[in-house]
Amino acid sequence: MTTKHTGQLVGYIRVSTLDQSTSRQEEQLQGFNLDTVFTDKASGKDTDRPQLQLALKHCRKGDTLIVHSMDRLARNLDDLRAIVKQLTDAGVAVQFVKESMTFTGEDSPMSKLMLSVMGAFAEFERSLIRERQREGIAVAKTKGVYSGRKPSLDTDKVAELIAKDKANGHKNRAGLARELGISRETLYQYLRAGEATAPAKEA
Repeated sequence: MTTKHTGQLVGYIRVSTLDQSTSRQEEQLQGFNLDTVFTDKASGKDTDRPQLQLALKHCRKGDTLIVHSMDRLARNLDDLRAIVKQLTDAGVAVQFVKESMTFTGEDSPMSKLMLSVMGAFAEFERSLIRERQREGIAVAKTKGVYSGRKPSLDTDKVAELIAKDKANGHKNRAGLARELGISRETLYQYLRAGEATAPAKEA
């Protein structure tokens, strides 16, 4: 399904965490000559995402919101249908690249059915992945080989990070994060942990 747009082409990108890269979705949307892009680094468990809300407010009648896939817009079927309905009721088309589907306010009953079917399938697929992950962790625990997610930096690297941050006067932390190959949020977590374990200063 395709639709002729008369307004802006608006992109929406979402990854679940600060550490995840948005590059794959950006590549998928490159060929659309987007007028603007909104990017969330947040869970899709609900619609309370800063950039999603800005995107919804930004879109006007005649615009098209372009998203890599349905599960990037919403993680459950109810939210997916609600967002699509909110936009199409306002005259905004919603296009999903991976599914090759576009929804407008003039969708046929079959189109609406396909939205529900594809959205339900994506939700079911995610639940299977989570179940497999839980089963894998349970098996690993019984074998004594699961220790949780390993930290990005070892103790020596953390000490080096704290020392460099202090030497830099607590400035250019973004550059320091890039140097160590971690996100800024991860860097801040290490620094906060270092402050919490540092010996108290004498009065």
